[in-house]
Amino acid sequence: MNSIKLVSDTIDKNDINRLVNWLQSDPIPRLTKGQITIDLEEKWSRYLGVKHTTYVNSGSSAILLSLAALQQYGLRNNKVVVPTLSWLTDVSSVMLLGMNPILCDCNLIDLSVDIEHLTQIFEKEKPSALILVSVLGLVPDMDKIIELCEKHDVILIEDVCESMGSKFKNKKLGSFGKISLFSMYYGHHLSSIEGGFVCTDDSDLHKIIHSMRSHGWARDWSKDIQEEYRTKYNINQFDELYTFYYPGMNVRSTDLQAYIAIGQIDKLDDFSKKRNNNFLTYESHLTKNLLKICRRPDDFISNFAYPYVSNNRMKIVEILQKHGIEVRPLIAGSMARQPFWTRVYGTCNLKNGDIINAQGFYLPNHQDLSGADIDYVCNIINQVEKL
Repeated sequence: MNSIKLVSDTIDKNDINRLVNWLQSDPIPRLTKGQITIDLEEKWSRYLGVKHTTYVNSGSSAILLSLAALQQYGLRNNKVVVPTLSWLTDVSSVMLLGMNPILCDCNLIDLSVDIEHLTQIFEKEKPSALILVSVLGLVPDMDKIIELCEKHDVILIEDVCESMGSKFKNKKLGSFGKISLFSMYYGHHLSSIEGGFVCTDDSDLHKIIHSMRSHGWARDWSKDIQEEYRTKYNINQFDELYTFYYPGMNVRSTDLQAYIAIGQIDKLDDFSKKRNNNFLTYESHLTKNLLKICRRPDDFISNFAYPYVSNNRMKIVEILQKHGIEVRPLIAGSMARQPFWTRVYGTCNLKNGDIINAQGFYLPNHQDLSGADIDYVCNIINQVEKL
């Protein structure tokens, strides 16, 4: 019986050998956050095409940090729109910071926000921000979403944790919003064991993000900004060592993990092409998928895992698992159906989210998946759908 994993580690023997050689340097390299982290941030900024990157210890920390920084930056209210088809920490970060999450339904063509429902929310609630999740590497209609955000003066936050390498009209996802967020967790497009990025073109916001990542102090700022704040608050250089300008946190990663991540970035284009090819193979082989994915001519889908919607979900899942094929719910279904949400806010009926919750799951996709693997998975599903 074949065994097909849902994900595959992107850290290989070459990465480990390179890391070991670095660790054996004389003198022993600095392992806590230092110059390697700075080098990584600059490399990722160049790759993505943004001005600023802050490396943190996880994609979830990236979400929490970005929202906390926006509170300090200035918001007109505490209302944040979050897709019902998202990850826990997209919603829980809003809740934990005392903000007001508003769930938006998903659509059934790219699984991001439903434009009609989003428009209704913007007009009625007048929120400060939207967390836009590009689900499984699928590409949202960025033109319509940006137009809505600009019309209603809503800050766009891109959660690209599942979509490294995906493009809208040949422009990388993560380069459209006020802030964008990425994950470097095992099984994602790239891995640094744990890790994440917060990216922005706004230098003032970046300054706050960089400070709040490390307790709220000034040590990561340029010398001229440090001097500006010492003068503003009448702080001498000795006391500034433990002076906190923002209510920060400690969500730093390490130079050890940053060293792994620097080498990983060089793999992304190749891995993205493989994920895209696998996606297209799934799409051509699976004829009964109730999800009709939209692909524009100039979009590129760096697919994290292949989404499938079926009235026969549990029968298909059971047979796939019996054949050693790993499958999962489509992210976590609808956040509106999760206990943490219903316990606080009660039930919330979102039509498309409920369809995904009841009928959706996703299939393996990664750089080590073969065409034969995909054929095997698709044949099983197609056979079940014929019964």
